[in-house]
Amino acid sequence: MSQTSGSGDHRIPDPDPERGEAAPFDAFARNRLPPRSQWPELIFDQPEYRFDGPLNIAVELVDRHVREGRGCRPCLIEAESGRTTTYAELACRVDRIAGVLTGSFGLVPGNRVLLRSPNSPMLVACWLAVAKAGSIVVPTMPLLRARELGMICAKAEVRLALCDDRLLPELADLNAAGMGPVVLPFGELADRMAEQPPVFEACATDAGDICLIAFTSGTTGSPKAVVHFQRDLMAVTEGLPREILHAGPDDVFCAGSSLAFTYGLGAAILFPLRLGAASVLVESATPEALLDAVVEHGVSLLFSVPTGYRAMADLGQGRAFPTLRACISAAEALPRRTLDAWLAATGLPIIDTIGSTEMLHTFMANPPGAFRPGATGKPLSGYRAMVVDGEFRTLPAGQVGRLAVRGPVGCRYLDDPRQAEYVQHGWNMPGDAFLVDGDGYFWYRGRTDDMIVSSGYNISGVEVEEVLLEHPAVRECAVVASPDDRRGAVPKAFVVLSDGVRGDPELAAELQAFVRKNLARYKYPRLVEFMTTLPRTETGKIQRFKLRDLELERAAERTCHL
Repeated sequence: MSQTSGSGDHRIPDPDPERGEAAPFDAFARNRLPPRSQWPELIFDQPEYRFDGPLNIAVELVDRHVREGRGCRPCLIEAESGRTTTYAELACRVDRIAGVLTGSFGLVPGNRVLLRSPNSPMLVACWLAVAKAGSIVVPTMPLLRARELGMICAKAEVRLALCDDRLLPELADLNAAGMGPVVLPFGELADRMAEQPPVFEACATDAGDICLIAFTSGTTGSPKAVVHFQRDLMAVTEGLPREILHAGPDDVFCAGSSLAFTYGLGAAILFPLRLGAASVLVESATPEALLDAVVEHGVSLLFSVPTGYRAMADLGQGRAFPTLRACISAAEALPRRTLDAWLAATGLPIIDTIGSTEMLHTFMANPPGAFRPGATGKPLSGYRAMVVDGEFRTLPAGQVGRLAVRGPVGCRYLDDPRQAEYVQHGWNMPGDAFLVDGDGYFWYRGRTDDMIVSSGYNISGVEVEEVLLEHPAVRECAVVASPDDRRGAVPKAFVVLSDGVRGDPELAAELQAFVRKNLARYKYPRLVEFMTTLPRTETGKIQRFKLRDLELERAAERTCHL
């Protein structure tokens, strides 16, 4: 389409080539929502989760605080430099950016705008400016390459990209292939902002208008485009931060995940800004950088993933974290060993949670007041969950089945036949295997795709992983099904060893015996392979499907050689 914007105006082309002028509303995304019959059933047991009528998320997160006299409060804190942005300063930046987008680039409500940047105040301001103009945010992970960005641009028909200058090369490669959007680098955007007035009238959006297209992280294959409305972004701020964390305006949030990941979006923007609190933005969220941010900026609420907490537990030994009061984990199952190590280092438990891009954020958490180590927890008060079998019958306590969940938000894929798989009988089916105990606590047992059927036995790979992680030689592991002529499949453990440990047949046998000692004999990994790393998404999730595919390819090769 076009390269970087350069000088002058760059009107975004009308999505309908037969219309000569830019349309007042771009209905592309709305017209590609799934049929209403495939939408999940929303529930509003708690009235605070319901949002109807006029609603613009940027107004609620920023302008409201300025209007109500909180403009001087700190809003965004840059971890590396310590620079602080107040709510009034952020409001001014958002309005100037919105003026650039609508004035120089002809942005209209419903247009899709791709964002590409590490976590930064400019990224937050761009995110909110796109929303304030009534357009649709399409966030992307900084590490994505041209091919992946091309898929996103094609799927969402992105016409404009706002990009950190350091990340321009991949978009330039996309443009060189004739597949890219108009690109506005942050440096040029900053120059254009100086020419704009500091006030922009928010687009009169409705609670049911589309605000966000979030792409899934690809743990199960091809990423899917998930559509969320203005009301969805407000609804999730009523759950985890208020009910579980009891967060308020004096809290300081810090997210160890990209804003392109909805877990990071909630932790770094939606939750703190809804409450009028502050958010510490860490550009490169290494374990060292996160711990430094906690200490230097008085972080009270930390959001990370199990692998991050595992690394930080070692680095945090002997350090004091006087302001830290709650630590939240998501994205992967939280191993008991990581939980214990973090508790020993900081004196704080980790609150395990589960959510999904399709549900936007958390729908279940381990309640701090009735914490049960090893359990994922219970549904938030605005949600319902159950465990069902293949015929969608509710299973009794103690039996592993498919998780089904409903709440004030739900899955709507953009033009994707997989909608019918994710939403069944009005329930969202995240693809997770769970059991629920007699007290109503839900226990994660892996992805349903990760369940291993061996000689008629159902084996949870996650359960085997939890035991392996208790062995001191094991740093990380993933257990998946490996094809077997006699048993159909057998559990195979891919193991990353602790520093200084050498993998050999003797250690493999020791690990197998260790599992047999702690679990039923049929569950032990018949095969063990030592790895230097495990395949992961950019959000930290193990891509077990890649390991399963690897085993299938190897089995096919063995068959060809017979």
